[in-house]
Amino acid sequence: MSNSVNFETVNDYNLFNNHETLHPLVSVIDFSKAHKRTGSKMNFNLYCIFLKDVKCGDLKYGRATYDYQEGTLVFVSPGQVVDVENKIDFYQPMGHGLVFHPDLIKGTPLAKSISEYGFFSYQNNEALHLSSKEQQLVLECFAKIQSELEQSVDKHSKKLIASNIELFLNYCERFYDRQFITRENVNKGILEKFEELLNSYFSSEKPNSFGLPSVAFCAEELNLSPNYFGDLIKKETGKTAQEYIQNKIIDVAKERVFDADKSISQIAYDLGFKYPQHLTRLFKQRVGYTPIEYRNLN
Repeated sequence: MSNSVNFETVNDYNLFNNHETLHPLVSVIDFSKAHKRTGSKMNFNLYCIFLKDVKCGDLKYGRATYDYQEGTLVFVSPGQVVDVENKIDFYQPMGHGLVFHPDLIKGTPLAKSISEYGFFSYQNNEALHLSSKEQQLVLECFAKIQSELEQSVDKHSKKLIASNIELFLNYCERFYDRQFITRENVNKGILEKFEELLNSYFSSEKPNSFGLPSVAFCAEELNLSPNYFGDLIKKETGKTAQEYIQNKIIDVAKERVFDADKSISQIAYDLGFKYPQHLTRLFKQRVGYTPIEYRNLN
């Protein structure tokens, strides 16, 4: 059974990795300084980004397990639990990381925008796979932050550190965009499965029992986190996952309105709408006509 470790402060994480605390709210980690250890279950109250240079066991987050290979970047946000499985023998951690407490960015522009970096909510099996050039850029960003930590604290320190973290996260957004493109075939497979999932859902009795399919439901069925799934669909189709689902609803509704044996209300209930007027409103927005008008026109 693995040990459980809680990281409430940056100092907690520094102690775990045999690291000096230069700033109470942020630290750049050189994992080679850490003592040899086995796998453990880690509870984070911090933002952490890991770039490991050695395989250190399988990371388990929620129900998903990720085979943590070299050259991957994994993001953890406060409240997440990461479990390193299948690593019962001692190993020497290698690589680098960035850890910072949420209090560090309070009052900075990053505090308002950090929720927009969806990869903090990705599952570990959706980690960022870096090229050698990208890895070097990550290390350069870490080095800039480390350099600032080694300066005497002044009124500019917080702003400069937060700005460098934001710059690093913006690079990560670019890297993820690149990964969505380079993994296009994999992504198209997911898009096809998404389409099949919706077709299967609306041809079953599930809408009557569970209502309209949500983005979270579809993501879970495809073994993806909602944020990663939403970003992937947006990159592939130009539409949000919610818009894609609504388009499918309209496509199915267009077919069913010509069933003269069913009222518009019954069609709405069969699709999973709680109230028929919600279908009428959505149909009018997307098609320009109400379902009844569309039926009569055609």
